[in-house]
Parts: sequence; structure tokens; C-alpha cells
Amino acid sequence: MSRTDVLALRLAGPLQSWGASSRFTRRTTESAPTKSGVIGLLASAAGIERGDDTNLAPLAGLRFGVRLDQPGTRIRDFHTAHHGVTGTSMPLSERFYLADAVFVAAVEGDHVLLTGLHDALHAPAYPPYLGRRSCPPSEPVDLQRYEDATLEDVLASVPWQASPWYRKRHGTPRTLTVLREAAANEPAQSADVLRDQPVSFDAAHRRHALRTVVTTAVPTPIPAGGTSSPEGEHDPLAALEALENESA
Repeated sequence: MSRTDVLALRLAGPLQSWGASSRFTRRTTESAPTKSGVIGLLASAAGIERGDDTNLAPLAGLRFGVRLDQPGTRIRDFHTAHHGVTGTSMPLSERFYLADAVFVAAVEGDHVLLTGLHDALHAPAYPPYLGRRSCPPSEPVDLQRYEDATLEDVLASVPWQASPWYRKRHGTPRTLTVLREAAANEPAQSADVLRDQPVSFDAAHRRHALRTVVTTAVPTPIPAGGTSSPEGEHDPLAALEALENESA
């Protein structure tokens, strides 16, 4: 019997956008990374082409979960574009993003497969991005590969990844929200359903199936760096706060 590992990722950047559905000129984002988006990131790192459904299938079969370490702020942008050939103006579109968000995403599955994906993240065939090509990560996405682990244990134990300025401003919450797929022997009566199970990324017939999402909460782990009060760390907003205090 093959071993089961868990690969954990830190998804952080100025902007992220994880759309599970798009309607004409309105491109929304979910409040957390989608499975299709994270599997697409891993497939790109591994060099799997968009139309290669055969090699995509093992990745799509991984069990997925995400923890909301720093929820971020939803913002809206109006996007203009021109046709690449004719130069004709395209319709104005609305695009939604999450600003200043940080998530811990994790996939659970075969040891050999996750070892290969872990290696691919260190030398990706294509650059990773956070849902859209215009949303690069602010640092390497790889956190760690855990051997003989479960998705639940990793999402409960990975150090809290919120930014120092966020921890200073908001303090430490008692719990963090986790969105994950149910285990094989776990009842999922209270699970939500999302059309987010990747079947094909081929641009000509992109397809997604339904998957269940269980919402739980875990106690907030010790932050990355080992302190819940990041005294002495650089805060890029400190100068603005000083100006606000002076004008008050």
C-alpha cells in the first residue's frame, strides 16, 4: 500500500483571484483558493499542458483543503481590452480580487506523486500565479511536504502564516476557518457543493465537476516565526499610522 503524504502551500500576494464561475463580463472570486486554481498551479509547475487530461487526472484526484490565515479584502476593478487582431475595443468587464490575503492550501495523496510535485515547485516549468496570471505570489509558494500525514492534521498544525502587520493590527484569533474535502469515511450531510472539481483545462472544452466542501475551525497555531506579538519587526504601515495620529 502506498504512503499518503500532504503537500502544504503558502498562497500570499498583493492580489489573488479564485473564480469558480464567470458570467460574460463579470469575473468574480471566491473567498478562498479553489481546488481547480491550486491544481492548475501545480500542473503548471509540473509542465502539464492544458489539453493533457491524462496527466491532469492524478492531480485532480488529490484531496484538497485550505485554511484562511488572513482573509484579505475583496476589491473590484474595471478592465478594458482591445482585440489582438482588429484592435476593436472589447466590452468593459468587472474583475474581482482579494487584496492582502494569505492562505495555507494543502493536497493529500500518493507519496510518489507529491514528491514529484514538491520538486516541481522548486524548479517550475511555468511560473505559478494566484488564480490569474496578473496575480503573482509575493514569495515561493512551497511550505513543506509532510510524510505519512493527513490533510486535517497538517491544516491544524502548520504555523499561522498571517503577515506581521496583520497580526499586530488584528491580534490573534481563537480559531481559523478550514475548507476541505470530506474524508472517505466521513459523512458529508452538512457539506456545501461547488463546481470546482477539475476535469479538463483544455481551452476548447474546459470542464469542472461538482465537489463537496466541509467547513470546520481549528485553534490558531503558533505563528510562523514563533511569536504572536511581532515586536521589533518592520511594519510598512507604521509611517501612515503615525501621520494619522498626528492629524487626529
